[in-house]
Amino acid sequence: MPEFRWNPLLATWTMVATNRQHRPHLPKTYCPFCPKDNKALPEYDVLAYDNDFPVMDLSSKLPSPKPNGKMIQRAEPVGKCEVILYSPEHDKTLYQLPVEHVQMIVELWASRFAELQKDKRIKYIFEFENRGEEVGVTIHHPHGQLYAYSFVPHKIETELRNCKQYFKLHGRNLFADLNDSEKKNKTRVVYENKNFIAYIPYFTDYPFGVFVVSKNLRGNITQFTATEKKDLAEMLKKLTAGFDKIYDREFPYMMCLHQTPVNERKYKNAENYYAFHIEFYPPLRAKDKIKWYAGSEMGAGAAANPLDVDECAKVLRDLI
Repeated sequence: MPEFRWNPLLATWTMVATNRQHRPHLPKTYCPFCPKDNKALPEYDVLAYDNDFPVMDLSSKLPSPKPNGKMIQRAEPVGKCEVILYSPEHDKTLYQLPVEHVQMIVELWASRFAELQKDKRIKYIFEFENRGEEVGVTIHHPHGQLYAYSFVPHKIETELRNCKQYFKLHGRNLFADLNDSEKKNKTRVVYENKNFIAYIPYFTDYPFGVFVVSKNLRGNITQFTATEKKDLAEMLKKLTAGFDKIYDREFPYMMCLHQTPVNERKYKNAENYYAFHIEFYPPLRAKDKIKWYAGSEMGAGAAANPLDVDECAKVLRDLI
């Protein structure tokens, strides 16, 4: 059975879910996300449904987990795991869909966020996509996932803490200054439209580690207007199409939506110093070479980038 285990070194929870050992792995004769193979699926354009192999669920009536200082501590895995199906067409990629269809995905992200935040036990809602076997995808059908945690994950906590400190020191939202700095510099901006800007930050640890940032500094996706949602859809379509042109092959990536927490008094003013943004983690450093997150990165948290992001940004910008 799934459970949370407290890590006192990092002051966060490790999610343990042995049930996930039994999920499908790159099936070749059927696809559980295709309506023709899975008759339990309704007809859909986009669809959110409960993950069949969740690491968390909402069946527990216990409140959000809180550490009590003991060395060995476990907690009920309160939360929700959903699959976000992008299209019923098995071989479509995100950028091959019309902008209006990609906007439906954005709308689905927003509607699921709005619904899940109603549960006061939920503290953070995280939409993401793993694309490609290099990042561990187990089903190739176009889809993403949503995890609704009953705690704020460690990396998000770190970003929030540092952004809050920046706001205290400078009286400015760090993402406002990042946007201004990269736009002024120009060399790392790969694309922008009215409401979003995409750039490879000078500090990122992935060669093509693009950030997509809200120009209006919205806290979460439910705050976007219809125009902003369409602009985000257009941005994602353009960007992911450019990725596949870099090495003339399917470009693997992790796409992660970072937003303000929910139902957490500690972060009630987070919109003042934090902003919605998407972080891409693409592992390729050449057509047939992977930038591994290995010893230094995983063991010490000390990242190293093998390529100059200014040069990478020019490559991607020209392809877009």
